[in-house]
Amino acid sequence: MTLDTLLLYLVASVALAITPGPTMLLAMSNGIAGGMRAAAWGIGGASLGAAFLIAVVALGLGSLLAASEGLFNAIRAAGVAYLVWLGIKMWRSQPIDLRAALAASPADVLRPRTAFLRSLTVALSNPKTLLFFAAFLPQFVTSTTPQLPQYVLLGAVFIGIDTCVMLGYAAAGTQAVRWLSRRSLRMINRGCAAGMWLLAATLAVWRRPGA
Repeated sequence: MTLDTLLLYLVASVALAITPGPTMLLAMSNGIAGGMRAAAWGIGGASLGAAFLIAVVALGLGSLLAASEGLFNAIRAAGVAYLVWLGIKMWRSQPIDLRAALAASPADVLRPRTAFLRSLTVALSNPKTLLFFAAFLPQFVTSTTPQLPQYVLLGAVFIGIDTCVMLGYAAAGTQAVRWLSRRSLRMINRGCAAGMWLLAATLAVWRRPGA
């Protein structure tokens, strides 16, 4: 892999990472509901999910999903259902005073484990992401040299950029808790919920190229 290729990949990865997606919206919502600690665990779950999908592509298993209509539709249905459910949870959630809640009743704050599992599930239940990686990553891999180290490098770069962007979304959520009213926070949560439903609808009607 040449330096020019890597720089092009960096630019493309930044452009992709800053596009709002379910993990980004979830990072912001986690920041509002559980503070930076819960959001960081959620980011860890999303990053682990991305690493798994990239490993699947590197092992050549992405072609299995591309070839199996039944498997693709099953994963898509699960992803749509989960995004809708998360949207309902976000819409119904009530903003709380994080400092007061931590001091009085920590159980009222979003648990790091819950944030981790939610984000991991969102990352793994979207077949579009796997097919995207399967189409995107090989374009930057040189076939005449060992491919596994190249996939490791590309995966690390993408996850690093994606993590930084998610941290920005999470920080925005935690700052919103400090400066905005409960009504404003509720509107942000409901905006994230609407975003989840829109992404679920997009995934529900999306068709693979050539399908």
